[in-house]
Amino acid sequence: MNAAKPLFPVAASLLLSGLLISTAATAADAPKVVVSIKPIHSLVAAIMQGVGMPDLIVDGASSPHTYALKPSNARSLQQAQLVFWVGPGMEAFLQKPLTALGSNATVVELDDAPGITKLKFREGGAFEPHDDGNGHDAGDEHADGHDHDNGEFDTHLWLDPHNAKAMAAEITTSLVAADPANALTYEANQKTLNDKLDALDTEIASTVAPVKDKPFIVFHDAYQYFEHRYGVRVSGSITVSPETIPGAQRVAEIHSKVADLGATCVFAEPQFEPKLVNVVLEGTSAKSGVLDPEAATLPQGPDLYFDLMRDIASSLKSCLSAQG
Repeated sequence: MNAAKPLFPVAASLLLSGLLISTAATAADAPKVVVSIKPIHSLVAAIMQGVGMPDLIVDGASSPHTYALKPSNARSLQQAQLVFWVGPGMEAFLQKPLTALGSNATVVELDDAPGITKLKFREGGAFEPHDDGNGHDAGDEHADGHDHDNGEFDTHLWLDPHNAKAMAAEITTSLVAADPANALTYEANQKTLNDKLDALDTEIASTVAPVKDKPFIVFHDAYQYFEHRYGVRVSGSITVSPETIPGAQRVAEIHSKVADLGATCVFAEPQFEPKLVNVVLEGTSAKSGVLDPEAATLPQGPDLYFDLMRDIASSLKSCLSAQG
């Protein structure tokens, strides 16, 4: 008479199969999420950890200022349930494609997130003036700006961790509404992200504290939020828009301003023409450095935001400290 076979292996097998099916179902049920640019993608990816990975439109070393939508991007947008972007002032190339989506996807414009701090563009003095006929005082380095890239404010909002927290809250709310089955995961991830952002804020303040009073020039005026948060001294920009190459007169003006303002460093950006920075530096004692506000050189993922902010802080400290 054959002994009865133990049921444990069968039960264990069924349990394992159930877990695998449950995990597969969770992955399959993850909403299709598309994000415009790397810094925002990093925040969305952090909140979606354990559920899924969002698609990224502006990848690699591309810049949203000069980006052209690819067929693969268009397909992703057509399949999306949720789309996160900063807004038309940052990703102007997305305006028409997002309008064409109709009701197929929920589009979340993060520059409208509750709690976001918005700063107007500057012009006059060492900041390239807009041709708006308002006649701002050329000696006012912090005059309010006007329409820039279809927006009335600087859209590099993520360069203040407090804004990143406001965006994270809006991202979480949108994900929970689209995918309530994973609400607990999204909410737990948001709490973890907030704690990390608070720690990052303290770390960066400490990193830049020794050099925050030293003036510097940037390629384009993209750093107001970082400046506003940490008290560093952006004293001018070479160009108002990175997609617009300044003329010889403008470059000559900034060359003079480097000396007049006592600028310690002039910072290029990895996606744009570094020769302009070399021309501005020629014959001055200022040093050169690189700042990467849109994370062109960093690999995408949940850690990118933190690497981006730390890189900006360390680049500032390194270049400004070199002047003693």
